[in-house]
Amino acid sequence: MMCLKIGEQTLFPAVRKASIGTIISANGTSCRHQIKDGTHKDALHPITVLKQGLK
Repeated sequence: MMCLKIGEQTLFPAVRKASIGTIISANGTSCRHQIKDGTHKDALHPITVLKQGLK
């Protein structure tokens, strides 16, 4: 899939290298799914990150 090939250029390697506890955020539904498919890590919507920060 072309999107996954593009993700492998920069984004996916950076996500894989992120330390445990790093919050990965993406506002698009398809973006979050592609990050999950390409790295097996969850990305959160920015509003979800803000909501968690208010708890």
